[in-house]
Amino acid sequence: MSQLRRALAISYKDTESYYSKPPLVTWGILFPAVLLLSVYVKDPSTYLAIAPGIIGMTLLFGNTSMAAIVVTFEKRAGTFQRLLLAPLSTRTIILGKALSASAYGIATALALSLGLKLALGMPIVDPLIFLAGLILGAGCFSLLGLTAAVMVREVFEAMTLMNFFRFQILFISGVFMPLAQLPAWLKPLALASPLTYVVDLLHLGVTGRSEFVSPVIPLLASLLFLLASWLLAEAMFRSRASR
Repeated sequence: MSQLRRALAISYKDTESYYSKPPLVTWGILFPAVLLLSVYVKDPSTYLAIAPGIIGMTLLFGNTSMAAIVVTFEKRAGTFQRLLLAPLSTRTIILGKALSASAYGIATALALSLGLKLALGMPIVDPLIFLAGLILGAGCFSLLGLTAAVMVREVFEAMTLMNFFRFQILFISGVFMPLAQLPAWLKPLALASPLTYVVDLLHLGVTGRSEFVSPVIPLLASLLFLLASWLLAEAMFRSRASR
């Protein structure tokens, strides 16, 4: 239990020091809101087809970027090295960092969703599935951001590394185009993307429609990606965090 309290203390410190700053909060909400508003102005009848994807994209870019920025900034300032020397396990540090990054992503995604519901009447037919998509996506993407951060020393290096993968999966994961409309050769790549399953859970929560025969499939797939992201982050922290 003491390790959990320490993880929560790390999370609280990061939230207070980084994530609660007004520019980060407003940017995390305004950018996807403006993007979705442009789609709505062009064709109000189709905005629901893309709204869950934009929310998923918000999680992907917000969580990976902020988790990586915090760690690389602390590495440059020397505070991350002091954290590694503290009587904390690697899992405690990862959990604390991931919790604060996940809370930021979930908060901005919920604020965006609430704004869409109030302004455009976006339905939420299954709140539990929608919330599950937010939580699983935020956790997975935060851990991937932490993994990228410990592999490099500078913020721009972390952004370059993550962009190589983020922009690759962005257009094959159901954000802008349903999986059914993808070419056959792209579908296996789409199924290998964690964003695909997060977006599908969000679609289920908003519209009740899924690209899979059962909601259990994207739910289990998201859980597996979350576990894989944790194991990858733990392995990279143990081998490269102190460098």
